[in-house]
Amino acid sequence: MNGFELFDAMEQSWIGQTIKESLWYFPAIEAVHLLGLAMLGGAVLVVDLRLLGVGLTGQTIAGVARSARRWLVASIVVLLATGIPLFLSEAVKCYYSTSFWVKMTALAVGLLFTFTIRNRVAMSATASPVVSRLVAVFSLSVWFVVAAAGRWIGFS
Repeated sequence: MNGFELFDAMEQSWIGQTIKESLWYFPAIEAVHLLGLAMLGGAVLVVDLRLLGVGLTGQTIAGVARSARRWLVASIVVLLATGIPLFLSEAVKCYYSTSFWVKMTALAVGLLFTFTIRNRVAMSATASPVVSRLVAVFSLSVWFVVAAAGRWIGFS
């Protein structure tokens, strides 16, 4: 089975067809997906701004990161729980969409970076301000690409 056949089979699944044929499922799931994206954006932004030295300066970076972590994880769960059914309803479109592949690549990079390097820097009491700022700028950039590419899927 090649890639296209796999994507076509996913779209032809019961979930894919049910969402595709419904007038309300796709927009309802999309709305929850966007709420998850907003929640993710807030969890990422609050830590990255603290890494930049711009917000919540009365708290340690590690404290802000610990507080935001449960929101970050919860938002990722919401995004996966809604993103997979959305994908299944238009898998063939996604197969041909450069925006989809950019989003998936950026998502993988963002998750890996966030839970490894960014987390390590945020929890470190010895990270230099320059390193903290570079990590924050990269984090904000990669998550912006995830959101922008995701939005662009609708136009492609």
